[in-house]
Amino acid sequence: MSKGMTMTQKILAAHSDYDFVYPGQFIEADLDVVLANDITGPVAAREFARMGMEEVFDKAKIVLTPDHFTPNKDIKAAELAKELRGFAAEQGIVNYFEVGRVGIEHAFLPEQGLVTAGDVVIGADSHTCTYGALGAFSTGVGSTDAAAGMAVGRAWFRVPVAIRFELTGALPPWVSGKDVILHIIGKIGVDGALYNSMEFTGDGVAALSMDDRFAIANMAVEAGAKNGIFSVDGKTREYIAAHPAKTMAKTPRVFTADPDAEYAASYTINLSALRPTVSLPPLPDNTKTIDEAKGVKIDQSVIGSCTNGRHEDMEITARILKDRKVADGVRLIIIPGTQEIYLDCVENGWARIFVEAGAVFSTPTCGPCLGGHMGVLAEGERAIATTNRNFVGRMGHVRSEVYLASPAVAAASAVTGVITDPADI
Repeated sequence: MSKGMTMTQKILAAHSDYDFVYPGQFIEADLDVVLANDITGPVAAREFARMGMEEVFDKAKIVLTPDHFTPNKDIKAAELAKELRGFAAEQGIVNYFEVGRVGIEHAFLPEQGLVTAGDVVIGADSHTCTYGALGAFSTGVGSTDAAAGMAVGRAWFRVPVAIRFELTGALPPWVSGKDVILHIIGKIGVDGALYNSMEFTGDGVAALSMDDRFAIANMAVEAGAKNGIFSVDGKTREYIAAHPAKTMAKTPRVFTADPDAEYAASYTINLSALRPTVSLPPLPDNTKTIDEAKGVKIDQSVIGSCTNGRHEDMEITARILKDRKVADGVRLIIIPGTQEIYLDCVENGWARIFVEAGAVFSTPTCGPCLGGHMGVLAEGERAIATTNRNFVGRMGHVRSEVYLASPAVAAASAVTGVITDPADI
């Protein structure tokens, strides 16, 4: 057995009782952050009480962010938020953020410096894998595991096998990180990286913005991965330096894969050759290039979510919508990922562009992505969305359809009323 380790192996070894860990090994690792939201957090709080625990392991390392059904969509949502608020107050949780002071969790935590390179992060939300963009090991867990993590500050893992994605070249115009990950999922399938670590490296990483990397890492779970992780470079370091944590001490730790690290498979992705990519229902791996997908009529376009609600996503949306109108019969919903990004939209004049184009500009929320609120689809309706899942009934009625795409494609499609190549408008 090689003694070389991947990035993920090295992070897990550094947080465990072992100098070397190997794929398939069961370990316990120290946790830097435990995350939960308004759906999963109340369940975790109840399990925490059922365990007979009285105090969380570290009041600063627990992060609670009600973001899914907030602002509260109904009485049940209000009760869940109240329960989470009560648990945070009872435990003295430092990092509890609510409406007006929060955002969509996986956009908010990096922005606030609450996660950094080399961290081990678990979250009671499957898209916790987003933080791999910063060179962290982060993964989604169930509410019971989150409760145990809150109690003892450790979690058990089976060390994942790794798949290496060697990125080369640079993205052409109108192609983004969302197109990269949709292309990869289409190539390997929704179970192509099952319980594997998707490790992104190569010269092409430098050509990707941090927002591109967040989008790619965010959707690693849609290929079945345990986590996605990027090698740390100058852009990563700049981002971390620009987003210092205000509520806890954070020290970045950079881990690089050994030359003799073992991978289950390796893929080379030429970024320069990619086209805007669309995922057709009913699964994220049902991908087509824009050339094959264009022309499909839509009823709704949603731009936002933990995948694509960041600064660059808002900027390119404004660029496309400027001096244009949303097509008759189409609803365009634009959701910035955080309050800070919301202010960016206001201060840069993008919010005015959105509204004048005929879009609705929302407070940060996960609502439409999971068919929760503020964008639920009726029977027979079709949406194009920058979200991360297009399962049957994901955004509403079981006989509605969701097409996944980048902000550029979603914005262009809102203008024409059909799925459209942004280069064509």
